[in-house]
Amino acid sequence: MSSFSIRSGVSLRKRYRAVLEQKRAKYKCDICGKEAVKRESTAIWKCRYCGATFAGGAYTLKTAAGEMANRAINRARGE
Repeated sequence: MSSFSIRSGVSLRKRYRAVLEQKRAKYKCDICGKEAVKRESTAIWKCRYCGATFAGGAYTLKTAAGEMANRAINRARGE
């Protein structure tokens, strides 16, 4: 993390590190079930195994707001 100086503060560096870890992590594919989804570019995610492409958050595959919306939709459908 050479992009920050000592004066940046530890809390900012910890938050930056957490975002980078989320961005670089592999996520589980909803279609094939493999843990092979990686970030292609901002909000574009692609499964390396089956080739499926997803739209998601900038740094995570699924955002908290998206999860809440899916729960509300499923609740309205009666699932």
